[in-house]
Parts: sequence; structure tokens; C-alpha cells
Amino acid sequence: MALRPFGPVGIIDIGSNSVRFVAYGGSERVPSALFNEKVMAALGRGLAKSGRLSDDAMEKTLESLARFRLLGREIGLNKLHVVATAAVRDASNGADFLKRVAGLGLKPRLLAGSEEAELAGLGVISAIPNANGIVADLGGGSLELIGVARGNAGEGVSLPLGVLRLDAQPKASELLDQLKVGLKGSRLIDAARDRSLYLVGGSFRALAQLDFKDSRHPLPIVHQHSFTPARIAELRVILRDRPLDELRATSGVSSSRLPTLAAAAALLDAMVRLLGPKRIIVSAFGLREGILYRDLDEPTRGQDPLLAGALEVGERLGRFGDHGAALDEWIAPLFPDDSPGASRLRLATCLLADIAWNAHPDFRAERAVDMAIHGNWVGIDASGRALLGRALCSAFGGDGGFSKALTALLKPADNERAMVWGRAIRLAQRFSGGTETLLRKSSVALTSRAVVLTLQKRHGVLFADAVSRRLRALAVSLDREPVVELA
Repeated sequence: MALRPFGPVGIIDIGSNSVRFVAYGGSERVPSALFNEKVMAALGRGLAKSGRLSDDAMEKTLESLARFRLLGREIGLNKLHVVATAAVRDASNGADFLKRVAGLGLKPRLLAGSEEAELAGLGVISAIPNANGIVADLGGGSLELIGVARGNAGEGVSLPLGVLRLDAQPKASELLDQLKVGLKGSRLIDAARDRSLYLVGGSFRALAQLDFKDSRHPLPIVHQHSFTPARIAELRVILRDRPLDELRATSGVSSSRLPTLAAAAALLDAMVRLLGPKRIIVSAFGLREGILYRDLDEPTRGQDPLLAGALEVGERLGRFGDHGAALDEWIAPLFPDDSPGASRLRLATCLLADIAWNAHPDFRAERAVDMAIHGNWVGIDASGRALLGRALCSAFGGDGGFSKALTALLKPADNERAMVWGRAIRLAQRFSGGTETLLRKSSVALTSRAVVLTLQKRHGVLFADAVSRRLRALAVSLDREPVVELA
């Protein structure tokens, strides 16, 4: 997998509720935010009644856009996308507003509702390649729905059900009726049944934040946070019964999002009743990432986003360049029973196996775990992050220091497997000095009775006491004897 130079590329998203500027860099396949700023301009507030963008909201938006343009110039963007969505699309003075945006030296593009849905779907696919169901992108002015399966997005629809158009406490039954009318005759009605509903947008992310804060989830990361449809009723009760000040203090949801959260929960309730998903999954990637993903060639789109991200970080933070693929190839014979999914996570672990070398020796395991657990990864859920963390903790010698709360996210067999991965990596790194060449000139194998380390005779001096201890620890964990052979 080759990494091509990327960025910085900027996107200004002129939404109905917020205006956001993000500058992306890092991996072309999995871009990272170099800069990210949001202004809650509420451009679409009052639009349903007046049919126009308010003067105050337009002025606030234009001030933000002028700032974003200057920041983008100083960041040195290679490219800047400027897109506008539902509020500008539906307003009678939307065209005049876009002329004022162009007067700032920007080149805005007005997205049709179907294209907005497509980009949201592509954004989810870019982060969750096996997504299968419906993507629901909730903004201030509209709700976009689109089917996703087998790496493709279908035909989407845009409905006037954004949170700024809804009452503060709408009835789910009334929203259900509106959804039925909006989707009448659409194949989307059955696209999520017994599959997944993927949520995109700030209000849905805030709901996820409320969910994991209330449930005290040990890994409160929004992306790929999931819950069952039955949980929605409980969240609606929380939003109905708890005072606003208490919600603000305990949920971590911003004050600007809290007033629309009950409406978002009611709309989600209505969607679940109509669409019948088995699981609800939140995506941190959406329209903006969909824009970037759409520009990629097919080979780059086909890259695994987790592995692409791990490779980029491993190359940047490793001592001697990337050797993660060689490391995985070296230890793979020890794990013939790993499933394809487990093998993928093992490779990701190996790509990250050198990321904490420059930390204080007493805190290398802690640093590695923190990056594995809290890194800006996609294509991985909470249990996958815990597995990475458990493996890297062992790889950096921290077998006894892993969080019990995070361990609870793993099945006992997975926890043990990850620890053995870590010990195998620890042996390989000590033996080879963290370089690839010596790995290529040696091997490790698993027999019914032993873990066999095979070295070239001229490299026999490399089998020092430190290597012997790590081979022994690995062999014990696999219920084998340690054996060294010189070939």
C-alpha cells in the first residue's frame, strides 16, 4: 500500500445550522483534520416561515467565511471546496447570498438535495467500507437519506425535516407520517430493514455523546458508536425529564446543540419505526469526507481505511521507517487460526508497533495504548480499538497495566490473543532492533511442541539474553517450549 502526498485541502461547508471550515492533510485515503472550526450561524433559522435567509445570519456567515478564506490562504491549501446546502438552496434570497459569498473571493457551489445525500453516503462508505443499510444525514434545514451497500451509494432523497424546521418537542408519530409521505414509492423503505441505520450530522453525534455519557461507556468515541433501536426511547425520556442545566453539565453536549436534541431524537424514533433497522451506528465522516472520497481514484478508494491510517502514522512516528507489514508477515505463522478480521487488526497493530519509541521507557506502553485507543482511526469499532490497545500494551511491556474497563469490551479469547500478538511483536522488535532486514533473514514458527526461532548461523550472536527472555515469554503464552535453530 503506497501513500501519496496529500493536502492540505480545505472544505467550507455552508450548512443550515453551522458553517464549518476544515483543512485536511495526512493520508489521502483517510484524511486528518489539520484545522477545524465551526460557527453556529443558524443560517436556516426562520426560513420555514419567511422563506428567506435572515440578514443577521447572513452577516455572521459572511464574517466567518472571510476569516476562513484568510486562514486557508495562510495554511497554503492546494484546493478549497466551498459548498452550500439546504438553507441556501431553499431560500428566495439564496442566489443573492451566494453572489455575496463569491464577492469574498470564494467559489461556492450549491448542492442539490440528491447530491448532498450522495456525498453523505460516500462519506460513510469511506469510513465504514462494509456499510449496509441507510445513511441518514440530519442538518438544520433537511434530512438526507440514501441506501449504501457493497461500497456504493444508491439514489438519495432530501426531505425538509432539518432540526431548525421542527418544533422543539415534536411528536414522533407526526414525523412518521411526514417520512411516509416523503418516501412513498421509494426503495429506501426496505433498505435498512434488519440492517443498519448510519447517522451523520452534529445533532446525531450529540445524541451519541449523550448515550455514552449516560451509559458510562468506557470508550466515549463517537465514530462507530452503536446502540439498539430500543435505546432511543430511553434517550427521549432523559431529554424530556432532565433539566437543561443538568444535561449541559453531564452530557458534554454543547449549549448550541441541546435545544434541538429532543427534535433529533424524535425524528430518529420515527425513522426507526418506519425503516426497521437492527442497529444504529454513528459516523464521524459525512458530506465533507464524501467530497474528498469522490475525488479519489478506484485503487485508492479500495484501500482499507484503518490500515491506510495506521500506515501513515507508523511511517511518521517510527524510528527507521515503516516495517509493519514485514513484522506482521514474520509473526503470522504463530497465529494460523486468526480469522480474516483478526488478521486485519493484527496487521494494524504491527503497523503501529513502533509509535511510542520516543516516550520515556516507563511510559511507552501507556503512550502506545493512548494512541491506539484514542487515535483518529476509522474502519474500527470500540472493541477493535480495545484489541489494538491490548496488543500494543503487551508489545511495549505493559501486560499488567491495561484498563479493566477496556478489557471488558473484549471477549476473553480476544484479550488473550491480543496479548500474545504483543509478545510476538516484542520478541521481533528486540531481536531485529526494530529494523526490517533482520526480520527478512530469520523466521519464527509454531509446532505442536515449540515456538521455533530460526536464525542464520552468522547471525547467531543476535540471540542475546534479552531475546531469550522474550522468546521464552512468548512460548509460555502459547503453551510451547522455546527453541532456537541456526540454519
